[in-house]
Amino acid sequence: MSALLVAEDLRRELSGEVPVVLVDGVSLNVGSGEFIAIMGPSGSGKSSLLYLLGLLDLPTEGSILLDGENVSHFSEDELADRRLRKLGFVFQFHFLLAEFSCLQNVTLPMRKLGDLMPEQAQARAAQLLGDLGLANHMHKRPSQLSGGQRQRVAIARALANDPLIILADEPTGNLDSASSAMVRDILRQLASDMGKTIIAVTHDASFARAADRRIGLVDGKIDPQWVPPTLAG
Repeated sequence: MSALLVAEDLRRELSGEVPVVLVDGVSLNVGSGEFIAIMGPSGSGKSSLLYLLGLLDLPTEGSILLDGENVSHFSEDELADRRLRKLGFVFQFHFLLAEFSCLQNVTLPMRKLGDLMPEQAQARAAQLLGDLGLANHMHKRPSQLSGGQRQRVAIARALANDPLIILADEPTGNLDSASSAMVRDILRQLASDMGKTIIAVTHDASFARAADRRIGLVDGKIDPQWVPPTLAG
């Protein structure tokens, strides 16, 4: 399995009278098609690490190689381009635009990238929504959908530009058990059947069990010995 994402000695520190270290010396190799769950106690730096890996934040120290490129010193425009082309994001709260239909929400990343004609972008969005069981809901607004349906729209949006990696921050954290299981199974299938790399922060034990690899983060550092109580035994 080739390394698609390589993090070396990542450190993220908030400066101030008393500096706060969010991520402390994390090194990580992520393979193509791998499904990784990042777990740890609240406040352990999980989301901070995810934002660094997703190029949404910059490390104070260390380097990140994405698809063979060292992006550590890229400009904001270059980082935005790589995020748009190579990364997809799913958050606990879907952040869909309320005034747009589901179809329009999914076309937004494609419109921003500009590689497809408008009719091509709409056709791809319709296909993605159909694949996720939302063919009959694509013209509805997010407020007309259930929480699980909205999260599936968010997954379709994350897939819009055919990213190499999907990064998810507590993607099941705001869902009931049935919707959580559906989102978990969709992400698992994206990794196993489509070769997408999934990196997800989660507190959900059943979600973590579906991953190929679980990474424990404690006080901003990877702790190979840490096991959440819900997975112990």
